[in-house]
Amino acid sequence: MKGAGRGVHEFRGVHEFSTDRPDRRPSPSDVLGKPIEDDAGVLVKVEAVQPVPSKPMSVRVHTAVGTAVVLWRGAPEAVGRQCHVEWTVGEDIAWGVNASPGAAGAPELREEGDHVVFRGRLGLAEDGGAVLEVAGAPILFDLAAPPPEGVDGSWVEVRVAQDQVTVWPYEV
Repeated sequence: MKGAGRGVHEFRGVHEFSTDRPDRRPSPSDVLGKPIEDDAGVLVKVEAVQPVPSKPMSVRVHTAVGTAVVLWRGAPEAVGRQCHVEWTVGEDIAWGVNASPGAAGAPELREEGDHVVFRGRLGLAEDGGAVLEVAGAPILFDLAAPPPEGVDGSWVEVRVAQDQVTVWPYEV
C-alpha cells in the first residue's frame, strides 16, 4: 500500500490507506473486500500525562478494553474529557517480530514498557494490507511480509512503539 503513487487518506480508527480515488475515503470493507463492524470510532476518556519538553503531547487513553499512553493530536482543552478518537499506527505488522497469535480471544489494549499492545481480530486485504479490529475500532496496518496461513480472522496481538501510536479526536 505504501509508495504506490496513489492518494493517501487517514480513516477513523485506522492507519494510512491509499485509493486510486483521492476524493473518496475508504471504509474498512473497502480494505478487506468484506463487511466488518465499524462503530464510528471508539469513545474513550483522555487524561493528561506529564509533558516532556520538545516531544509531542502524550495522553493516557482509557478504553473499555484497557489503557495506554499514546501521542495526542487534538486540542489541549479536549484532554480530560471523553471523546471519539481515530487511531493511527506508524509501524508495519511483522509476524514473529511485533505480531503473534493472541493469548486470549478477547480485545485488549495495554502497555508493556515503552510499547502499546493491541489484541484484536486480524483481517487480511488482497493488496497486502491488514485491519486489526480492536473492540469495534478498525486499525489499518501495512504488512512487512506476508503473515502465516490461517491468521486471517484470528485473534492476534500487535506490539508497537508507543511513539508510533496516535489518537485524533473527532465529533460524531
